[in-house]
Amino acid sequence: MFEIKKAGVNDIALIRELTFRVWPQTYASILSQEQIDYMLEMMYSETSLKKQMTEDDCEFIIVYENGNPVGFASYSEEETHKWKLNKIYVLQNQQGKGTGKYVINYIIEEIKKQNASSLYLQVNRYNNAKTFYEKLGFTEVDCINLDIGNGYFMNDYVMEKKL
Repeated sequence: MFEIKKAGVNDIALIRELTFRVWPQTYASILSQEQIDYMLEMMYSETSLKKQMTEDDCEFIIVYENGNPVGFASYSEEETHKWKLNKIYVLQNQQGKGTGKYVINYIIEEIKKQNASSLYLQVNRYNNAKTFYEKLGFTEVDCINLDIGNGYFMNDYVMEKKL
């Protein structure tokens, strides 16, 4: 049975632990180890996560299965009624069990309470998760190359789901 809890600065260590169990394996065949290290520091350092939570108005949640943390997500309102799924990661042994779908459905229900009209996300163009998002009703609306510094780019599809 799944359960979702809102996360705060006291949960940063757990979010980082989950990140390091999921992130490197997810991107090992897509990005160089140097870019993975750079992005982990940029987006998942304690300082960065605290800033996202306290200054950038990102809502973090952790998903549990039978009391065990198995993934997390982050989302925020980027424009009036338009929300962004910033992050969603579940442990590899959870994939295919409905965990990600459960998390996204939870987020959609939460943002509908705020009169959201859409939820969008970015997914690496070589990440198989694109198919997962399509099954949940997201459609590709753009293709971007975002300069993240240090000579690295995020080569992503932008996908959106109208609510």
